[in-house]
Amino acid sequence: MLLMTYGAKNMMRTRLGRAFVAIRDNDLAAEVMGNQPFTGYKLLAFFISCFYAGIAGSLWAHWIQMVHPEQFTVAPCRLVRGNADRGGMSLTAGAFFGSSFCGGWTNWSCFPLLSLASTFPWLGTHPAASLGVTAFGLILMVFLIFEPRGIAHRWEIFKTSYRLYPFAY
Repeated sequence: MLLMTYGAKNMMRTRLGRAFVAIRDNDLAAEVMGNQPFTGYKLLAFFISCFYAGIAGSLWAHWIQMVHPEQFTVAPCRLVRGNADRGGMSLTAGAFFGSSFCGGWTNWSCFPLLSLASTFPWLGTHPAASLGVTAFGLILMVFLIFEPRGIAHRWEIFKTSYRLYPFAY
């Protein structure tokens, strides 16, 4: 994971990475500047993402030790998309922020919801489980409304303000 992150971070510093950012921001402006987005760069971005997905899939299959098509449902795709949205899709650190937030939220939310189920035993455990998913969706909506660039963007703002603390100008 660290090796692939190091590669992605360094790739964004090269001419290729700058072309990817230009195409992501505005296709037409990137084409006017000389990048041909539809001939090579988008295809190269697709191949690089397939390479990363292949490495991740092989490591995951090695860890799970069994791969079956029923493991790939819509719910994990929504979880990954939520991680990317909350973490920030424009920065490499966004994947780490989103995953740690999601893991922390999953671990943190199970305790109050279990106590809710024990406080109101006549409800059973199903409403408590659905409240966890509902809270996850609400947090995702709050992030998309109030911080659409993700936690990584907020982290960059904090780092900049900390570096310039005594002199904010």
